Amino acid sequence: MTVTILTGASSGLGQSFLEALGQDKKYRTDEVWLIARRRERLEELAERSAIPCRVIPLDLTDPASFTELERLLNEQKPEVRLLINNAGCGKVGKVEELPFEQQTQMVDLNVRALTAITAITLPFMTAGSGIINVCSIASFVPNTRMTVYSSTKAYVSSFSAGLREEVKGRGIRVLSVCPGPMATEFLPVAGIQTGVSKTFDRLPYCNPDRVAKKSLQKALAGRGVYTPRGFYKFYRVLAKILPRGLMMKFSKV
Repeated sequence: MTVTILTGASSGLGQSFLEALGQDKKYRTDEVWLIARRRERLEELAERSAIPCRVIPLDLTDPASFTELERLLNEQKPEVRLLINNAGCGKVGKVEELPFEQQTQMVDLNVRALTAITAITLPFMTAGSGIINVCSIASFVPNTRMTVYSSTKAYVSSFSAGLREEVKGRGIRVLSVCPGPMATEFLPVAGIQTGVSKTFDRLPYCNPDRVAKKSLQKALAGRGVYTPRGFYKFYRVLAKILPRGLMMKFSKV
């Protein structure tokens, strides 16, 4: 049995990934394992999906979820053709102002869960398999008022690059996807509404359906990084050549 594992599947970009998988014939697997906290939402998505899905309600901020996924993998022994680490969260606010629980939750979900899920899944991957790690333009430059979030995404970027080198000998592809803001549940949950941040009010938005579809294409092509939209590609280049302190002034949230 071949499977795709999709975390953060219940809404936003995760939902777009599921729809894109249903249309993509090159990465087609026997089953998609949908992982998120909300069972009801996952069941609704599974019913509408064009491909068979297995609903796996897990809270990835709880280490017990890793044990459960590992148990399922060892029990079913599938060939994991694609892992999409999409689960993540963010909050706007200064480090001294945000409750520490919200800050450590970002670290738990964006860093620890992604690392654990990847490590647990890799033994079940073979040549031709792929990993898509959903990163962010926030990984390019530290964003004040989103210091923890941008730091976690910098980890995802670095982790993806290192992992890509480690597993290329096995024929496994690793792609880091770095989109800008998207009109999904992420923004209101993060506390980002119109007027909260002049930067977010001015930025061009990415289309989650297009990001998901293009990510699958880029992963299959063996790309290491995918940054949607020319505006953010240019921002990525500037982040490499200009002093970080200067770029941080431009990227204030």
